[in-house]
Amino acid sequence: MEKGSIQRWHFQGNKELASASSISTNIQGVLSSLKQNLNQNDTRPTIPLGKGDPSAFPSFRTTSVAEDAIVDAVRSSMYNSYAPTVGILPARRAIADYLNRDLPYKLTPDDVYLTPGCTQAIKIILTVLTRPGANILLPRPGFPFFEACTAHNHVEIRHFDLLPEKSWEVDLDAVEALADENTVAMVIINPGNPCGNVFTYQHLHKIAETARKLGIMVIADEEYQHLTFGSNPSVPMGVFRSVVPVVTLGSISKRWMVPGWRIGWLVTSDPDGILQKSGIVDSIKDCLNFSSDPATFIQGAIPQILEKTKEDFFSKTNSLLREAADICYDTIKEIPCLACPYKPEAAMFVMVKLDLSLLDGINNDMEFSLKLANEESVIVLPGVAMGMHDWVRITFAVELSVLEDGLGRIKAFCERFATRRLAYVQEETGLKDVRRGSQGSPNTLISSPFSACQRRRLRMISLPHKMSGQI
Repeated sequence: MEKGSIQRWHFQGNKELASASSISTNIQGVLSSLKQNLNQNDTRPTIPLGKGDPSAFPSFRTTSVAEDAIVDAVRSSMYNSYAPTVGILPARRAIADYLNRDLPYKLTPDDVYLTPGCTQAIKIILTVLTRPGANILLPRPGFPFFEACTAHNHVEIRHFDLLPEKSWEVDLDAVEALADENTVAMVIINPGNPCGNVFTYQHLHKIAETARKLGIMVIADEEYQHLTFGSNPSVPMGVFRSVVPVVTLGSISKRWMVPGWRIGWLVTSDPDGILQKSGIVDSIKDCLNFSSDPATFIQGAIPQILEKTKEDFFSKTNSLLREAADICYDTIKEIPCLACPYKPEAAMFVMVKLDLSLLDGINNDMEFSLKLANEESVIVLPGVAMGMHDWVRITFAVELSVLEDGLGRIKAFCERFATRRLAYVQEETGLKDVRRGSQGSPNTLISSPFSACQRRRLRMISLPHKMSGQI
């Protein structure tokens, strides 16, 4: 090379990865941005209400049965080798037996494929379904990893809404309107992340019938199966396998509180052999041939974990989640600028609607979350990450004392910004007689002495200019 010449390199990063993992569809990216906005001078502990990982809290430690199973598997020296790409037979048999407890039929080990966590199972099935022109129906709100994988595979995403006024049920009319001859599947997440809902048997049956009518499979993310504490029982989608082919995704991450162990499964439920005839089963196996496997010793521990964990461990976990959900829901009801249309009865999250018209200087859910992190050292997940603008997702699977502290800070934050908005409204309108709640907080939405028309006027005046046409 001549002196002074410029060396040319013939490689560069894959720019498509940046769009697939963009901040709007990546929980980790959003949470990282919020953490960077924390006030380093705030001496209070940060309250993490944005991520679904309760394993860091003593109350949610996993059972000793699971820990002993890992130790036994390692010390046995039986699981130091490479595993078959579909997973070792004892683990697949144990998972089939575990799932069969809730099914009116029997899965076999051949229906079960092991993956490094549920997210890898998502990636496998979405890769399998990739073909030119294909589209997939995803729920809104939903788990953003589905969007990231679908976008990365160049498959068109079409969103159907979950209806908060109907316990976050699927808008099945929208599903039918969205689907066409290129639609290959619809995704449901049940129990719900991020909504904390549980679909009824009747609604799941309607979903199955709709999918059959459209000629598409149902991908059922059941990561939070059995983490339920409300009136609706948790019904696996595989119950309806005679109606429609079902691919079920799950893991031990959340029910056993071990998301870092990274072992999950993909299960096919298809008595008519449609998935086999269409090449889906072979494609799953082919995809597993070039994907990562769960650690072999973790696979070796699965039979002991699934078969020997006592019911009291699960009962204690669900009881803690129920108490935390009650605290979260009841506290949110006391904050005028927040609304929770549905009390969670499963998983570990609640979706909360923001009334931005009552909050001074906050224009969207990301700004709310950033300011909350900076001023109160509380992390919540903005709804934009799940396709829901002006909502936030709050995780309640933390120590109860931590949850109460965090909710108290959120309440103080909302009251402070509502007071600023109220002062501005009073200055603009000359209206001074606005009642306050029991804590001295402005409560124009609930206990204002003004008429509905006046309250709408208050909101319009206090809205940013760009929103002044909305009521």
